[in-house]
Amino acid sequence: MSTVDIAPTTVAPHPAPARPRARRGLAAFARDTGIVLVRELRPVLHDPFSVMFGLVQPIVFLALFGPLLVGSLGGTTTGQEVLGGNVWQWFVPSILVMTTLFGTTTTGANLLVELQTGAHERMLVAPLSRASLLVGRALKEMVPIVAQSVVVVLVMLPFGFELHPAGAVVGLALLAVFGVGIGSLSYALALAVRKQDWMFWVVQQTLIFPLMILSGMLLPLETGPRWMQVASDVNPLRYVVDAERALFAGDLAASAVAWGWVAAVVTAAVGLAVGIRTMVRSTD
Repeated sequence: MSTVDIAPTTVAPHPAPARPRARRGLAAFARDTGIVLVRELRPVLHDPFSVMFGLVQPIVFLALFGPLLVGSLGGTTTGQEVLGGNVWQWFVPSILVMTTLFGTTTTGANLLVELQTGAHERMLVAPLSRASLLVGRALKEMVPIVAQSVVVVLVMLPFGFELHPAGAVVGLALLAVFGVGIGSLSYALALAVRKQDWMFWVVQQTLIFPLMILSGMLLPLETGPRWMQVASDVNPLRYVVDAERALFAGDLAASAVAWGWVAAVVTAAVGLAVGIRTMVRSTD
């Protein structure tokens, strides 16, 4: 009599529920951005003098240009209407935006050095997302900029500048978003001119000063010709400057703040899109 062996039935374990792909992607992106940020910050931490050296430009503008602004517009009726009762309350936020602009537009210059040494190619083969390379570099520039902004504000407090902490925090966050966009565009420019690196400075210097003047950063556009006022309407930097002035004045509910966030978010979105596309094409 034969017997039939029946193998025991094994029940496969119930698979663990998969996490949403978007959540995994966001966590990986944050991790990669943190890795790039720490890598980029190490030279700054080993050479803090570079952060102090970055204070030279804003301090020079405050010390030399500020008194001229106070003398020419501070005591006039037009100046009081445009600048308000405190000229420094109008000018100091502009200097913070200018510091952010100069810091983030030179992000590509650091990339040009890495392209020459081969460090960038080694980063590309690392298991990091392309977007994190852009955002991490841009955020790295914001760390010394925030430190410099704090020093500038503290220096100006004895001269009558009023600090509104909530507005200042929101203002620095807005600058960080805007800086990511500008830094990504600088990154894209460096990749586009990698074989003619001198073109980077030609484009950067050609664009940065018209953008600054047409933003009303240094002088009020209300007293300028009509064509400059019209041109400023399409300059996103102008809305960021207006938003920073409102925020550092403590007016968080001002319409200028909303328009500033729109300009910052759109700049960040465009910068990331252009930067990632340029980087992917450069590695094909």
